[in-house]
Amino acid sequence: MSDSANERGTKVARIIEKYGLSGMGAELEAAWIGDSGERTSLRDLADEFNETVLRSALKENGVSLLDFEVTGTYEALRHGSGSDETRARRRLEREGVDADEVTSDFVTHQSVHTYLTDERNASLPDREENAVERRTETIEKLEGRTAVVTEASIDSTLPDDELDRVDYDVIVDVQVVCSACGSAYDPGELLRRGGCTCGEPE
Repeated sequence: MSDSANERGTKVARIIEKYGLSGMGAELEAAWIGDSGERTSLRDLADEFNETVLRSALKENGVSLLDFEVTGTYEALRHGSGSDETRARRRLEREGVDADEVTSDFVTHQSVHTYLTDERNASLPDREENAVERRTETIEKLEGRTAVVTEASIDSTLPDDELDRVDYDVIVDVQVVCSACGSAYDPGELLRRGGCTCGEPE
């Protein structure tokens, strides 16, 4: 699917149009599904997309990319400490780039996923879907094994009169909690989603 005017629903599509990133959608899709044989993760795709946005913003302001450390500036803006981010923002402002505007145009890995699946109708090859199911099944088997071992330990350790008096139910509930938003997921649900749904509005 091409980057056409009907691809304006999600943030990624709007940013592609705003910066004139023709062909970027196709590149994201090809990298995600592994057209070249090796897949790129959604988080890496988001970083690559955001760095391209930063490069475009600098070029629009007449900044020579040969004289500007784009990757280091992006890393400071997105992943650096407070002081690193402040210095990166000042560096952009000196070049006439609105740091607030360009950083507000950065996207999350979940935004990339929404764009690829909802607007480009992209999906991972069956082998990847099968891998998710296999890993989910492994986790579920481990949960079941944990319950069996726990129940056996209780039966072999507690006094008989205690076991005659009280029945114990063993419940194993593994939850994965997102450190960013606090949302809790069943492991299988998280794997099938491709990550937490928190982040900026789509």
